[in-house]
Amino acid sequence: MNKKEIRVALIGAGRIGKLHGDNILAQFPGVKLAGVASVPMEAALEWTRQKGIERVTEDYRELVNDPEIDAVLICSSTDTHAEIIIEAAKAGKHIFCEKPIASSVPRIVEALEAANKAGVKLQVGFNRRFDPHFAKAQEMVKDGKIGDLHLLRITSRDPEAPPVEYVKVSGGMFLDMTIHDFDMARFLSGSEVEEVYASGAVLVDPAIGEAGDIDTAVIQLKFANGAIGTIDNSRRAAYGYDQRIEAFGSKGQVAVANVPESNAVLSNGEAVVGEKPQYFFLERYQQSFIRELRDFFEAIEKDTPTPVTGQDGLEPVLIGLAAALSVKENRPVKLDEIRQQFGL
Repeated sequence: MNKKEIRVALIGAGRIGKLHGDNILAQFPGVKLAGVASVPMEAALEWTRQKGIERVTEDYRELVNDPEIDAVLICSSTDTHAEIIIEAAKAGKHIFCEKPIASSVPRIVEALEAANKAGVKLQVGFNRRFDPHFAKAQEMVKDGKIGDLHLLRITSRDPEAPPVEYVKVSGGMFLDMTIHDFDMARFLSGSEVEEVYASGAVLVDPAIGEAGDIDTAVIQLKFANGAIGTIDNSRRAAYGYDQRIEAFGSKGQVAVANVPESNAVLSNGEAVVGEKPQYFFLERYQQSFIRELRDFFEAIEKDTPTPVTGQDGLEPVLIGLAAALSVKENRPVKLDEIRQQFGL
């Protein structure tokens, strides 16, 4: 018997939405991209025409409430995520949502409760878990190849700072950029973060500071399993997208280096020269975006849990709020303090 085709609606056709749409069309023959919602609609028309997608609308509810649609991919602006999750869950749709679910913890909790009550799948788009290099490192840590984890180091630096107008609505660096690293810290360590101590500065662009944010940070994490972690962030690395990790344990260590633009290395009498890292996340994490959708669709087909749950979407936000408070008050902040604020 043939598998039932999964009919998917894409909500939001910006850069990440189009990326997911392209991947569905190219990589998943058992999945039908049945409609696209975009505001304004004109922003998606050229792309949908090129891809042969006939159904385009400004009203996402038209797709959410269509009984022929099985799942939605939420790639719209952050301030719309929670509302669409709640409406999609009530309509019985499985949900893939880009991070973050919301910047408000009560709103995140409301969205998770709606999905749980409806019994639908919910996966949050923390794509770095699906990068083959990071996934292999996580597997080695989980399998005890390095013994007990002692230290975890994550370096994450963007090639250029975002526009200040974006910074003003991003929720701050910890909830916009570092949130991926907080998720990776939980993923790689296999443990929950119990305490955060963060230092931040404005060293890249004074306008970011004027907008009330930071662009450079070091965050120390203490995990429930006793390990210690550090994350260092910068909004601008002159040499490209810097994405490295190292896990050090009682029996050894595993590290993941940057992925270069090519593996060609020139060696001569003057120097040994390699390529710079791949420029940004679309290039560096190309495979991860495909793999996260693969696992989402597989969870629907096999009726299994999604690999990145709604709770996985909540925890990095709590860590980010702890980091922001730590910078503001120049002190370590326990996650329990943040949880108590929201009755969690």
